[in-house]
Parts: sequence; structure tokens; C-alpha cells
Amino acid sequence: MRTAALLAAICLALLAGGTTAPSTGLAGTTVKPHLLVPHACGRTPHKRPQIRHVIVIVLENKPFPQVLGHAGFITALAHRCGLAGDYHHNARVSLPNYLAMTSGSTHGLRQNCTPKQCSVGGPSIFTQLARHHKKWRVYQESMPGRCARTSSGLYAARHNPAVYYRRIGERRCRRHVVPLGSRRSGALRSALDHRGTPAYMFVTPNLCHDMHDCGVAVGDLWVSAWVRMIVKTRAYRAGHTALFLTFDEGSDRNSHIATVVVSPFTPAGKVSQKRHSHFSLMRTTANVLGIRRCLGKACSARGLSKAFRL
Repeated sequence: MRTAALLAAICLALLAGGTTAPSTGLAGTTVKPHLLVPHACGRTPHKRPQIRHVIVIVLENKPFPQVLGHAGFITALAHRCGLAGDYHHNARVSLPNYLAMTSGSTHGLRQNCTPKQCSVGGPSIFTQLARHHKKWRVYQESMPGRCARTSSGLYAARHNPAVYYRRIGERRCRRHVVPLGSRRSGALRSALDHRGTPAYMFVTPNLCHDMHDCGVAVGDLWVSAWVRMIVKTRAYRAGHTALFLTFDEGSDRNSHIATVVVSPFTPAGKVSQKRHSHFSLMRTTANVLGIRRCLGKACSARGLSKAFRL
């Protein structure tokens, strides 16, 4: 089955209230209340959409077949919004992938390391935005304090790319890299419901909620709660926000990962069969936010804008 047909078959079973997905080679999943997906996409057809805010949420270490059909909410969200059906990671460990999606390069890294061991001196989406006088924030769940460069508890510094870029500087890092907080009154919720919403918001769940240490169902429930909150906020309802939900990597044998695109301009059920990667995400982010100078391998990567009408 092609990705679009497979996704449609799975979602029809889930949203119809059946207890399992159809016979597709993917495990079944039980329909839960959190699978009630908001109608967040396809509401605003426009020839020249204007995206002013980008939210990127990154989950961990799950190849495409372990997500679509297993993670009920993410599967349903892909059906209601957009799915990059041939999206691949750029490295086999976390850190290079986080760097790829925020700078267009893995910087030659093939293993994880601390910010002290392998900080990066080149430009990034963060410094590009600052140069264009655009506001950015990084929101990290379970981070013990602002701009924490040391892993602690459920917080992994290697999942926080901003603390690796030397050009950001300590003062700017402490101002812009903050704990996520709660859905009701945390930093991200406040930013989305008040004026001055950042142009770029990079969100990392903690090691349990991102599926790194806990199961797919746990991560799916977290995504359900946060995405449903996001699409109800002032910033999203204003019609100029795009949300990208992706995974840092798949597995050693399978680089194929699920990436979902949510925006008012994205046609519901849109599936792109073009090959994309984290370099594509970097290129797309810069383009939709008005940054014309591309970085590294993002320059030659296929963007997501055309496929998902951003």
C-alpha cells in the first residue's frame, strides 16, 4: 500500500470507533478519548499564506512503522492534517539530528556529547532569526533552569540544540532557552496566548514524554494534550501558525520517520511522497519566516512549503 492509502485505512478504523486497525501489518490500537483530533487544518485556503509563527516538536527514536497505526492521536492528526510520507533522519544518534534541523548541518558529529565537549561555532536558525530581529524561544520540559547545559533527571541536554551553539552566547541563551512549564500557565502557553508570540518555538518533551524512555502510548498522550492546547490558543486561531511534529531518528536499520504538518492552510489528509529530511525542515522554517539565506545542506534539500501550502 502507498503511504496515503495505508494512513487512510488506519484512520478510518480508529475514528470509526473500532478497537483495532485494519489488517495492514501494523499493530492495532484502542480508540481513547484523547484521539478526538481538532479540525486544525484545511480551514483557510489561500494562494499566498502568511506563516508568522513556527512551532517544532521533536520526539525520539521511533521509525515510521512504530508510530503510524500505533500512536492513535498522531495517526489521526496525520489524517486530519498533513504527513510527510517519505521523511528520513540524517544521523543515527540524537544530537546530529537536532543540529541538522536547526542549522542545516550535522557538523561531522556521529555520536552524542555534552555542550562542553562539542559546542558548535557556526550559524543556526537562532542566530539567523536574531539577525532579522525576529523573536525565538526554546522550551524544554523538565529542564531544571534556564539554558541548562548539563543533563539532569528527565532532561537531556543533547535534545536541546540551542545550548550547543556558541554564537548564541550565555546571556541570550538564558533569556531564550526556558523550561516548558504546564499547559495551563507555562512559558509556551503564555507565549501563545499573549501578544509578542515568538516567530520560532522549538519544543522538546522530557525523556519519558518524547518516547525515549517510555512507550509510544505515553508519548502519544502527551502529544494529544499539548497539540489540542496549541490549536486553541490565540496565536493558532489567528491563522498564521504552522506546527511540525517529527522524530529525531528512526532506528539503525530504518531511517524513515513520521513527520506531521499542522497549519490552517494545509489541506486535510495531504500526504507528500517526496523525500524529505531534517535539512528540509531547516529550509522550510527559514523560508516561511522570511529568511532567504539558507544554511549548509538545507540549501539543496527539498522544502515542505509547496507540498503543505505554507
